[in-house]
Amino acid sequence: MDVYGLVGNPVGHSLSPPMHEAGYEALGLDARYVTFEPPADAGEAAVEAAETLGVAGLNVTIPFKRDVLAAVDPAPLAERIGAVNTVDFSGETPRGYNTDAVGAVRAFEHHGVDLSGTAVVVGAGGAGRAVAFGLADEGVTVGIANRTESTAHDLAAEVPDATGHGLDELPDLLADADLLVNCTSVGMDEDASPVPAEALHADLAVLDAVYSPIETRLLRDAADAGATTVDGAWMLLYQGVAAFELWTGSDAPVAAMNEALRAEL
Repeated sequence: MDVYGLVGNPVGHSLSPPMHEAGYEALGLDARYVTFEPPADAGEAAVEAAETLGVAGLNVTIPFKRDVLAAVDPAPLAERIGAVNTVDFSGETPRGYNTDAVGAVRAFEHHGVDLSGTAVVVGAGGAGRAVAFGLADEGVTVGIANRTESTAHDLAAEVPDATGHGLDELPDLLADADLLVNCTSVGMDEDASPVPAEALHADLAVLDAVYSPIETRLLRDAADAGATTVDGAWMLLYQGVAAFELWTGSDAPVAAMNEALRAEL
């Protein structure tokens, strides 16, 4: 039996176990997906322990995505992003990947969105970094808007052809934008949006990385404006799909994994 898992603190809320196990069941794989919750300062040690125990692959979440870089050989994208959310133990040394970027790209592609033109990424934290690099690698010109404007400028200096902005610039940025991604937590704990509703328009495709609630204020406002909307569960699904495919070498049963994920929401 192959054992895969998730390292984080906390992990009790995670929707990854039912999603991945639905994938194993659909393909008839002899595998399990479990969770590990080490102390907040033990991310690197957790990866080393998992390797010793013969774990086949790990997902990594808060607060360990940066810490585990020291315990793996990072793939180029993960190294540029500065964070790892997937570890593969099949090689001589643990290999670290970041599938959050892939998750956003594939979520847009699933909805038939053309990844070209310009995008506005709201938030310059971990998710914002991953999405900004992922879209830039697809040839999209990225504008990064953040509450602390200097952080947006710092990230933009790392991402090819990106620009940094304060949140007050969102209306001007969005006027000619094709894509919008919310990578902040705004909308998770309150019925609020990081983007003024009047700045949204029908030519936008809007992805909100928040998946609880599944329909955020931002997505409702975007739908009212006639925009294409993509809920955060799609990004969560496709980052998991990318990890599944890295570990197993098989095409993921996306429909089965999506059904299991949405049953938990």
